[in-house]
Amino acid sequence: MAAPRDGAVVILGSGLIGRSWAMLFASGGLQVKLYDVDPRQVTTALESIRKEMELLEKSGALKGSLGAQEQLSLISSCPDLQMAVEGAMHIQECVPENLELKQKIFAQLDHIVDDTVVISSSTSCLLPSKLFAGLTHAKQCLVAHPVNPPYHVPLVELVPHPETDPSTVDRTYALMKKIGQSPVRILKEIDGFALNRLQYAVISEAWRLVDEGAVSPGDLDLVMSDGLGMRYAFMGPLETMHLNADGVLSYCDRYSEGMRRVLKTFGPIPEFSGATVQKVNQAMCEKVPDDPKHLAARRKWRDECLMRLSKLKLDTPAK
Repeated sequence: MAAPRDGAVVILGSGLIGRSWAMLFASGGLQVKLYDVDPRQVTTALESIRKEMELLEKSGALKGSLGAQEQLSLISSCPDLQMAVEGAMHIQECVPENLELKQKIFAQLDHIVDDTVVISSSTSCLLPSKLFAGLTHAKQCLVAHPVNPPYHVPLVELVPHPETDPSTVDRTYALMKKIGQSPVRILKEIDGFALNRLQYAVISEAWRLVDEGAVSPGDLDLVMSDGLGMRYAFMGPLETMHLNADGVLSYCDRYSEGMRRVLKTFGPIPEFSGATVQKVNQAMCEKVPDDPKHLAARRKWRDECLMRLSKLKLDTPAK
């Protein structure tokens, strides 16, 4: 297994995902350079990171062995892209989810990086072959897709493209493990990777159930939060099958006929429009009004819940 090399980590983009990545890399004791086309955004980001780290330290949820001030000292702004990437060992792109914008960034990087740095995109579903097409340094490129919010949800999907060198994936895997994340290898390009394909399948059937009047939006969410979600917080669907019978072979023998019957009743892909949008939106807004203040408060509550769950998982030894 290749180990991460010496050198700084560069974060391109100082939005929410970029800030989380900066905190994660600093928690692993790594030097972090934060770059944004708008220097004012970096100033705002650094202040936000400072406040967040101090709060995490007070609550006992700060990651890593270093204190907040020590971690903060590892994060700095860099106003020039070429200066930022000089001597870097890893670049994590976190600009908005726009293919042309990302391609432009990677084309710029292609002209100024050396032959050793790993270039990684935080994209949630853009294919690596489209992001890195035609780059001289394509073998050094891959997707490292985090889950929002990355600081509290450790999964990272590592997605290569046909020209990615295996050592690039190995180095990134080792780096993610070093900073406490849970990397998974997506073995081939597939639209949506793994997480979003699973997520979209759940959303699609959830939408159909509400659309067909089988369950209310509020009760649908309870099915997940107080049902499947509790189970899946500690194990995936395949291990669940294994434990819900006398192993996977037993499960398939017992339940495959029923699963096939139910799956045949699934309808077409929803349009996510019309009356059902209004119905779902009304139910969600009754629970959490969609103004910035209420949404921010609910996100804060979500992140605090995820923080506590993350701590519980860390304190629960894996078998």
